Amino acid sequence: MSVPQGLVSGPWGYLGLLTPKKMFHLQNASNVSENEERVWCTLEKEGEGRESSKAVQSGIVMDLARALGFEPGDRAEFCNQVKLFKGDPFRSHSVPERRVLMSLERILSNWSVEPVPVSPNWDFEIVEDAAAPVFAFKSFLCPLTKEVMRDPVVVLESSQAYERTAIEYWFERCIQDGRDPTCPVTGRVLKSLELKPNIGLAGAIEEWVGRVVEYQIKSAVQYLSEDPLSVDHVERALDHVFKVSEEHPTRRYIIRNAGVVQLIVTVLSNNSKTIGSHLRSKALMTLLSLAEDEESRKIMLERGTTRLAIHSLIGNSEKEREHAIKLLLEFCNDEDCCVRIASEKGALVLLSSIAGNMEYPSLSNLAEEVLRQMERVEDNVQCLAAAGRFGPLISRLHDGSVGVKIEMASLVGRMTLTNSCKEQIARQGARVFVELLSNQEGSGPSLQALYNLSGLDGNATILIESSVLPSLIEVLFDEKDPSYELKSLAASTIANIVSKPGHWELASADKKGNPMQSEIVVLRLLGLLNSLPSQCQVIVLRILCGITSSPQASELVASHITSKGGFGSVIPFLEHPEVEHRVFAFKLTRLISEWFSQYIANELRLSNKLTVLKEKLLNNQSTSDERSDAAQILANFSLSEGEIQTLLGGDFVEWTAVTLKNQRRISNARSSYTASGMQEGLIGLLLHFTRNLDQQTLNIVRENRLMGIFCEQLDYTSKAKVKQLAAIGLKHLSEFGRSVTARDSKPPSSSGFCSFFVLMCGKASSQPSMCPIHNCLCDEDSQLCLLKSNCIKPLVDILHDNDTDVQLAAVDALSTLLLDYTSCSFKRVVDELEHLGAIDSLITLFTEVRSEELQEKTIWMIEKILRVDNVSDRYALNHSLVRALVESFKHGNTNTRKHAQDALTLLKQLSGVSGKTSSQTRARR
Repeated sequence: MSVPQGLVSGPWGYLGLLTPKKMFHLQNASNVSENEERVWCTLEKEGEGRESSKAVQSGIVMDLARALGFEPGDRAEFCNQVKLFKGDPFRSHSVPERRVLMSLERILSNWSVEPVPVSPNWDFEIVEDAAAPVFAFKSFLCPLTKEVMRDPVVVLESSQAYERTAIEYWFERCIQDGRDPTCPVTGRVLKSLELKPNIGLAGAIEEWVGRVVEYQIKSAVQYLSEDPLSVDHVERALDHVFKVSEEHPTRRYIIRNAGVVQLIVTVLSNNSKTIGSHLRSKALMTLLSLAEDEESRKIMLERGTTRLAIHSLIGNSEKEREHAIKLLLEFCNDEDCCVRIASEKGALVLLSSIAGNMEYPSLSNLAEEVLRQMERVEDNVQCLAAAGRFGPLISRLHDGSVGVKIEMASLVGRMTLTNSCKEQIARQGARVFVELLSNQEGSGPSLQALYNLSGLDGNATILIESSVLPSLIEVLFDEKDPSYELKSLAASTIANIVSKPGHWELASADKKGNPMQSEIVVLRLLGLLNSLPSQCQVIVLRILCGITSSPQASELVASHITSKGGFGSVIPFLEHPEVEHRVFAFKLTRLISEWFSQYIANELRLSNKLTVLKEKLLNNQSTSDERSDAAQILANFSLSEGEIQTLLGGDFVEWTAVTLKNQRRISNARSSYTASGMQEGLIGLLLHFTRNLDQQTLNIVRENRLMGIFCEQLDYTSKAKVKQLAAIGLKHLSEFGRSVTARDSKPPSSSGFCSFFVLMCGKASSQPSMCPIHNCLCDEDSQLCLLKSNCIKPLVDILHDNDTDVQLAAVDALSTLLLDYTSCSFKRVVDELEHLGAIDSLITLFTEVRSEELQEKTIWMIEKILRVDNVSDRYALNHSLVRALVESFKHGNTNTRKHAQDALTLLKQLSGVSGKTSSQTRARR
């Protein structure tokens, strides 16, 4: 090859070119040509990391080729020079020159790639009958971009044709580099940058492109119409159609007229699974490009393309989902299209899901934009709200006219809402709904909306803060408006609000400031039971149950109902033919009986309805709620001995014992409020038989083994109230056993047991064993001895219960064992308690307890136990016990201080009065 003067020949030629400053030291400065210097300056700029277009890189290569002395089109020589350059061992290692070398290597590597022989930007071969021969096609290529020119222009000074944007960019880069613009092909420095359109060449190119496009469309139609489809042919067809649409948008009508749009939609519709996610993505991308043509977009919509795009929202590839969303976004430019998309099943849900998924932020932003476009359309408000997009609804609710607000309220009232949706609407729209209650046309829709929102318990506070109760009460108590439908909605909303305590008790229920639990409101509610139709009565009963269930208001409401004879309005509903009426009537009766049981019992006696409770309890056809409440009501009553025998009786006790066993089996499998309430009521009923024991009742206790039943209820699965009642029952039976012992304390003879104890303790065994508790023969059949019935350990276990009432009941029951602390067998009782862990549990409870009543009862037991010498000696060094006793001695009530003083004296932590207290009070050894 011909090497310009000043360059080193051979594989080091590039080094001489790229380092003219270095060559200047080797040879004369005059040996470095102007063209070489210009190339060096350009490469220095490129080495600084500046991005270059393909056109600029082509210009650099042309300059470089001229500097090296061969034609720019000689690609073989270029490839050879690139190979020599990469293997040059004498490359410079300075940072600036290394940057230049890297830039040059990149440019040459790009340029050395052989282009497509005919057309770099068309993926097909020209057929034999093409309009222009191959040699004519080369003149269509821009020397800089190597692509077919679209706007060919001529540089007047060199008469060379280029793509306008490419040559203009080259001129701009030359000026930026501070050198004169040149013609890239000839290398001439240009004095004028004037460009002239090459009309003849442009026409030839346009004609050629037209023939190419027609051929491409014809080929695409053929490929897309094949049966069966070829995946490769479909992909090629889609690529061609997309390229035509993007590079020649004015020719989209040709694609449309050829029926390509319909064919692509058909392929997507009928062969979605066959072509796979990749081709579905390309098909959607092609349709997106064609959708720029309005007529094509209409065809897509008529052929159900929206449905296909929505289906692709759950596609496997991110690209498929992206193009589907973009296509929907393109359709959203038209309001009718927005409505059509919103009406498609699952569209809004899928779009909302994608918009909320930040794992794919680009898709999320696109989906959000689609939803925003759809929110502009009035007809989409309901569909958007159903999909959880409440922005348009809330906006219209706040800013719309009264008519629009009423329409939005009606929409909220009709919708089936999730809990999160109810909360969102309540927070943002509750006050507007309350305001609409004063509007005659808006009261119905707003009541329906408020009722819908009140179905979420958490919304009660929000509605209360919106001052909803006074407006609802006004509707409910309005005597001028006979609309029971509105009253029913208002009552149902109130019932939902008061169903849970803790938020409405301090709020005003009417415009005079009276709360829901006030006497005037309660009595007016009771009055409605006699004036409203049946469907409204049950809702009023729900309201009364709700406000009576609140711990803050229960006693006050019960007092108002009983003080004015209001319970008489409730009694008829205990036998109402409708189940729901009875359920709430029984529940309300139970709630009132917890405060005023004697009043309720008397009212039922006067109306001869006391037996209704027993009948309801024994009726297996009654609901579980009714039976549970009936049991608890009867348990709350104080029945006379005659009523216990006549109303309940032995058969009833047997039924209760069997039902309890069945109830425990159900409760162990599936615990529920009703089941635990039934269990509580049944145990309470058995307590009636333990309060006043005569011979007949004692026989019932023994036959049904009540002490064993009570003991079974003490396990960890039982509710706190059940454990408490069971412990109370054990206390009653143990106390009665103690009273029987007191009446006959003679030891049994060897021949038999003729005293009352034979009746109490059953048949004597052949080897009698004295009970340390009663100092006589006891066995399990007596059902009066905690020790023989194995009840002490379960009672000790519930001393550790978290409920104070349960602990109190357990202490009371265990205290019955220590009543006779002066007897000769008292030490045996204490030893038995210690053996069962009762003493340690009592001491632990005493040291940790905060309840004054529980502390007093516990210290009473401890003081009695410490009267036994060996016990007091063992616990004298228990520092926790001593500290707790000292604290009780300082801060307890009168009884607690007295017991603490005696206990400390027994532990020898205090001196007894005259030194006699300790010895005089000790039990006999």
